[in-house]
Amino acid sequence: MGTPGEGLGRCSHALIRGVPESLGKEREGVAVGIPPLDLAKAQREHGVLGGKLRQRLGLQLLELPPEEQLPLGPLLGDTAVVHGDTALITRPWSPARRPEVDGVRRALQDLGLRIVEIKDENATLDGTDVLFTGREFFVGLSKWTNHRGAEIVADTFRDFAVSTVPVSGPSHLRGLCGMGGPRTVVAGSSEAAQKAVRAMAALTDHPYASLTLPDDAAADCLFLRPGLPGASPFLLHRGGGDLPNSQEVLQKLPDVTLVPVSCSELEKAGAGLSSLCLVLSTRPHS
Repeated sequence: MGTPGEGLGRCSHALIRGVPESLGKEREGVAVGIPPLDLAKAQREHGVLGGKLRQRLGLQLLELPPEEQLPLGPLLGDTAVVHGDTALITRPWSPARRPEVDGVRRALQDLGLRIVEIKDENATLDGTDVLFTGREFFVGLSKWTNHRGAEIVADTFRDFAVSTVPVSGPSHLRGLCGMGGPRTVVAGSSEAAQKAVRAMAALTDHPYASLTLPDDAAADCLFLRPGLPGASPFLLHRGGGDLPNSQEVLQKLPDVTLVPVSCSELEKAGAGLSSLCLVLSTRPHS
């Protein structure tokens, strides 16, 4: 596990955090300015996501309880970068979000993962700025993640090449592109997404196919290999109720079972699909 060339590993566990009633409310500037959201609908979306991870994908689901003092706590994909038996605990750009890492750290420790902390106060790193292709890491240099944060990713996962990709605008890298298969990068059609994909192509030594989707948010998907022997890989993606224009293009992806979910209400709090769960690609000590 965690060796070069291994590819996108088989998954066994997924970690999520419940939706608090404070989601979408103004809390010390964290959620200021986001559109009004339907809390009950957001909680239903989150529940369906957990059900798909557990029942459809066969993962062991670990759910942290909601915490009212963490209004963006469900976006726990920003709090850690996990590969193999190593978990790098991030240092989110927003100081108000940094307490979110504590519960995630404890959960990953309890699973027996090796925990790496960011001690440099000059570093910022959001987990959804990190894309692992199965062969290498790309780290988006964005509003949320800086060069020092990217350097710490490289220091932590030394068996892999780590390249930085400029990300323009308010997005994270994972909000623009993702992996649609073991050798396929999917990306949105915006200039920011296409610019990121061109940068990745110029930096890599590995040939990736690419697929452009009409919606940037559709590229925020999760390619997963379940741990069950003989199981085909899945692509967890935003469904037709959220992003109807991208569904026909997603059907072009070969050798993958599409699993649609909705997070249109959670999106109003800044959530993308990759931010709503942490998937562990090894079997930790449970």
